[in-house]
Amino acid sequence: MEPRTRGRPRGLFVGLCTLDVVQLVDRVPAADEKLTARDQLVAAGGPAANAAVTFAHLGGAARLLTAVGSHPLGEAVRADLDRAGVAVTDLAAGRDEPPAVSSVLVTAATGERAVASTNARGHRLAPPPDLEARVAACDIVQFDGHHPALALATARAARAAGRRTVLDGGSWKPGTEDLLPYIDVAVCSAAFRPPGTAGPDGTLRFLRDHGVVWTAVSHGPEPLVWAGPDGGGTVKVPVTRVVDTLGAGDVLHGALTHRLARHAELTGADFAGALRAAAALAARSCASFGTREWMRDN
Repeated sequence: MEPRTRGRPRGLFVGLCTLDVVQLVDRVPAADEKLTARDQLVAAGGPAANAAVTFAHLGGAARLLTAVGSHPLGEAVRADLDRAGVAVTDLAAGRDEPPAVSSVLVTAATGERAVASTNARGHRLAPPPDLEARVAACDIVQFDGHHPALALATARAARAAGRRTVLDGGSWKPGTEDLLPYIDVAVCSAAFRPPGTAGPDGTLRFLRDHGVVWTAVSHGPEPLVWAGPDGGGTVKVPVTRVVDTLGAGDVLHGALTHRLARHAELTGADFAGALRAAAALAARSCASFGTREWMRDN
């Protein structure tokens, strides 16, 4: 691996960007019922986008490869990411269809969220002509599994350039198995279920068998389970007052990627320490409503 260890870390984030419309409600409404929300926010969202925002907030230089397009709703996405300090390479520039919109209901009493979104469906993205140069200019590359053709081309370029790659495994997606041989670090949720596996141990074995060296599985407030070349362990998630869990996993991955960008080589202690710091920040993000408020509180 050849990540730069001096100065401001540079991260390339490849994947989904949405426009999130989030409502804080007392409960999810029943059929044909209307509720008045306690609060609302509109912001750029998606795993790759939120991770890039976190990386930038922590002092890194973040670039996002994604699809936004020229629809008026895309302007809100670009404006929010610009305020957050994230540079965007829009591979859907000139297309007039709206960006993916995520409609999110957050239950006030529990912080649990219900999400409806088209995700990346309908967008087929070709890699930019300067892909190799963009990869070479960064220290680390993170993927969320969306836009699989773009992800695979970028992962191959990262491997050729000696750049560390990180996978945010939120769920198993078509194309994930093709991507894994080019991934160095994979941190997956409990909902990430590779074919034929059951539980965190099965997921860790599957990832190892497909060439991923450093792996972990998260499960909300439960300890993260991790494994590396010389063993593994668990990392506790700090106890916090939960207001909103939306984006907590994205914060975890953005913070982890920021920490890993500074390590040319990894030890088990390095990996566990990076997971511990990232989990603490993710837990803190759950203590306020929305995907940005924790940055003002921090």
